[in-house]
Amino acid sequence: MVKKIIAAVVLLSLITVAIVQAMGNEPTKNDEKDSLGGLNIGAKAPNFSLETLDGKQVELSDYKGKKVMLNFWATWCPPCKKEMPDMQKYSQQAGDDVVILAVNIDPENDVRAFAEENGITFTIPLDSQSAKNPVNELYKILSIPTTYFIDKEGIIRHKVISAMQLKDMERNINSMQ
Repeated sequence: MVKKIIAAVVLLSLITVAIVQAMGNEPTKNDEKDSLGGLNIGAKAPNFSLETLDGKQVELSDYKGKKVMLNFWATWCPPCKKEMPDMQKYSQQAGDDVVILAVNIDPENDVRAFAEENGITFTIPLDSQSAKNPVNELYKILSIPTTYFIDKEGIIRHKVISAMQLKDMERNINSMQ
């Protein structure tokens, strides 16, 4: 009987300590604004090299000194399709210090026809699940569309996991130095 009481007291003490410690572990500001999954805001954006829709090789590092909107999408994704017209508008009004890279993660579908039908003129790198090291895995893409906003130094400053409107693109790019 005494052993059971001692065991219960020890167990209750351990539970109390665990609860007190858990209550003291509040998330930091960075954790609060980055609970979306994927690469963390404030992290260095990993470099990559992909072939574009027009057959050129593109690397993220080619755009150091520019603000980059790095979008991951697919032609079969309804929210991706919805944001494409606003991305096209934004690409036409953005200055020379802004680059849009819309990485298509499923180039086995007819990306060229989609781009032509929708009048897309910004750069579309082609990634593939069948590639040895897909860029979408490097960026930990869990759902599409996902967009990383990368500053002139190559640091991820914002992340959006959903379709955006023109105002969202403007706000995220304009908030970066």
